[in-house]
Amino acid sequence: MNSPSIIPPIPDVQARRAALFRESTRDVAERIALGIAWSLRPRRIGNLPGLARIWLRDFSGGSELPDAREAAKGGIAGIAHDLSVETLLAAYSRTLYPWGHFGLFKWLSTEERCVLFFNELHIAKRLRRQMRQNEYRVTFDSDFEGVMKACAERRPGRFHLTWLRPKLMHAFADLYDAGHAHSFEVWNKDGALVGGGYGVAANGVFFTESQFSRESNTSKMGFTLFNWHLKKWGFLLNDGKDPTPTINEMNFRTIPRAELQAILDRGTMAMCRPGRWQCETDLKSIAEWQPEKEAAPVA
Repeated sequence: MNSPSIIPPIPDVQARRAALFRESTRDVAERIALGIAWSLRPRRIGNLPGLARIWLRDFSGGSELPDAREAAKGGIAGIAHDLSVETLLAAYSRTLYPWGHFGLFKWLSTEERCVLFFNELHIAKRLRRQMRQNEYRVTFDSDFEGVMKACAERRPGRFHLTWLRPKLMHAFADLYDAGHAHSFEVWNKDGALVGGGYGVAANGVFFTESQFSRESNTSKMGFTLFNWHLKKWGFLLNDGKDPTPTINEMNFRTIPRAELQAILDRGTMAMCRPGRWQCETDLKSIAEWQPEKEAAPVA
């Protein structure tokens, strides 16, 4: 596979990334301590033997991408030493994605994935009312760095535990420069960034990585508009990985990993519109979208 071409970021973008993609010593210590505590919770501690086997296998050599079907309990499939654009695209096309609160990053691929088939999208009545007011503006790929930083920042009233560490943020930024990672931004009337999300496009599937909201329902509004574009542009589905309250409310549902892999095998990188994306409509128009009336994708 030839390495995808990367557009070098201009100097002021490089400087902004260096300023945004950083953690204080306190943040690092807190992340590691909470990450250890998280991994030792009763629901998670059973994953440790599988992780130990992955570590032992890694020590024996071999840097190729693992087989997702051999993932241990919890979805851990291997150690992610290489976060280059080429390797990340190959990983996503095999249902793998990078993750890890501390230490080396791991390749994850859970047995079930929470996905959206676009004709099944549910748009709540309250959300439609908000979109009809058209008080927010949505853009694509206009502040990828700002969106990632907001996704990684501390949430009010919660412990600060994030897997979106500086090294991974730079890796996603490289994917963005190569035209394969994308963001949506939601701006209020004062021009402030108040919601958004980002992810990776590979083989006709969009893999949503993270979202944030600073005002009520802003990420949901932007995400609804974003999914309308994905459907219009011919994407096969949106993979949200694990269930969350936000995507559950929008009618994402779980499918077996094998089904996701079969869909990825049908898709191609050419379906993913590499390069910078542009928003083609507004929230008021999307408020009238009736996804359930559209034809289901061909199996």
